[in-house]
Amino acid sequence: MLTPRLALSRRVTAALDASPSRIPVLLGGCGSGRSTVLQQLRERIGRTSAQFIDVERIATTPERFLRAATAASPFPFATAAGPGGIVGGARGAFDRTIEFFTKARSSAGEPALFLLDEFLELRTFESFPGLRRVLREFADAIAASANRFVLTSRYTARTLRLLRDLSSRFEVVHVPGMTTEDVADVLAPLNAPRGMPRDAGSGRGAAASGASHDAEYLARTVLALTDGCPAYVRSMASELAELADQGRDARSAAAAPLHDPISALSALLAPAGRLADRCGYCYELRLHRARGYGALKAILEILAEEEGLTLTEISHRMERTPGSTKDYLSWLEDVDLVVSNQKRYRFVDPLLRVWVRLHCRATAPTDDDLAREVHRYALPRLPASEPKAEPPQSAPQAEPAFAMAGSPQSGGGIIEID
Repeated sequence: MLTPRLALSRRVTAALDASPSRIPVLLGGCGSGRSTVLQQLRERIGRTSAQFIDVERIATTPERFLRAATAASPFPFATAAGPGGIVGGARGAFDRTIEFFTKARSSAGEPALFLLDEFLELRTFESFPGLRRVLREFADAIAASANRFVLTSRYTARTLRLLRDLSSRFEVVHVPGMTTEDVADVLAPLNAPRGMPRDAGSGRGAAASGASHDAEYLARTVLALTDGCPAYVRSMASELAELADQGRDARSAAAAPLHDPISALSALLAPAGRLADRCGYCYELRLHRARGYGALKAILEILAEEEGLTLTEISHRMERTPGSTKDYLSWLEDVDLVVSNQKRYRFVDPLLRVWVRLHCRATAPTDDDLAREVHRYALPRLPASEPKAEPPQSAPQAEPAFAMAGSPQSGGGIIEID
């Protein structure tokens, strides 16, 4: 269960409550929690006053989109269909869609609130006759409307380019990653022995202090390995719970779990793992939204082998001219797969880079491949464990609550990395 990121929710609410209201545009990568924010907002405001629309799922033809959006709407609206369908065909359907978004009202006559997830998918309609500037028309129309809107997109570069010259009513909000406290809240159920309440044993002195230290270190480790992505954190929490149950069953039902984030990450990135599936989906989705599919895959494989390469270095390895390579790189930046820093290119998502190293090859990765790549990724990211306060001589030293696969553990769980 994702923990609410209160600062983000308050900023969105403040934008909607301003006079005139602003239009928050939430930007974040795959699995960053954009849809969750919209759904939480709809539940808080009420389903009769707010409509959530997953644009990506229903952006087929303008006519079908209009029917789907209005059929599920709490706001009364007639589609004005003629004998052969919606009057005016694709152009007429899009005009009616704009009218719906800008003029719909609640049953009490109040302005409507539309929560549009992946709004850039409206661009699908630009392949129909008479519709060449759909996104610009849509943005201009809602900026002039009395209704309220919250928009989201996974494509940061494209959204910023669209909004660059538009109304100041739009407010860009970059969805933040999770904090250590967020991750600790997600992982909290893992840290108590089976059947024991979360607050049980809270007054056990040094043992309770040691357990709290280990839980905090586990949260920092998971945060570092997942780069704070909520979807990755959820997957890691589920995998840790399964591994802990297996280990606990082998010892005793009441034993405290031993958590091994590196083994969990290896399992998640295996061919049948949850993160392997998620990364593969994100990889293909973004590549299919860009041009130059095969060449873009080649560049990602080159950067998976070595990041921080310049345009010239990439073009040499691609065996292509710098001009054509620059186009390919710009198309990758356009769908937020790579980013340039001081003219050196790297992956936006570090775990996606690990996935490319493992899965963009002729054969499936072996267990040895998984162990090697996950350790290569994880070891530089593992947080340093702060030394615990020395307990009184009469109190026994608490045992670490989790272990790292392949990492030496001594001195109270401190991991030494050369």
